[in-house]
Amino acid sequence: MDYTLIRSSRRTMALEITRDGRLLVRAPQRAPQAVIDRFVASHTDWIAAHLEKQRQRAQAHPPLTEDEIAALRQKARDILPGRVAHYAEWMGVTPTGIKITGAKTRFGSCSAKNSLCFSLYLMAYPDTAVDYVVVHELAHIRHKNHSPAFYAEVARVMPDYRERRKLLKG
Repeated sequence: MDYTLIRSSRRTMALEITRDGRLLVRAPQRAPQAVIDRFVASHTDWIAAHLEKQRQRAQAHPPLTEDEIAALRQKARDILPGRVAHYAEWMGVTPTGIKITGAKTRFGSCSAKNSLCFSLYLMAYPDTAVDYVVVHELAHIRHKNHSPAFYAEVARVMPDYRERRKLLKG
């Protein structure tokens, strides 16, 4: 099985399937190659299942054209400030800014200074999922973690947040 090996000062071995379907193997600096190869061989079922899952994900979300990306960015600029203002007022919080990014691995973030970032790719999902991400990031203004208190804040505003979050998976 073909893989990219990354050695570091870690103590354990780990497998990762990248978004483009490559297998990464992370291993301790001094792990013998034979031990690494056996580790990979012992996880062929897991590797095959996750490669298939990644292939299906790539098929469901093909790469976008520049025009499609520009359209999503414009849609985000048109919609997100209003959604943030609506929920921020409801939640009694005030973000310091809103930024639209091209992030592909996360839909939103909240900085230590309460500035919110949203990925333009979020706009490809249903409005109910978009609203969930907005509320999620606004809740980080009060709680800078994913503690029970954080999720209680999200649930206070959006009791069905778990169902909405599921729309973002896959």
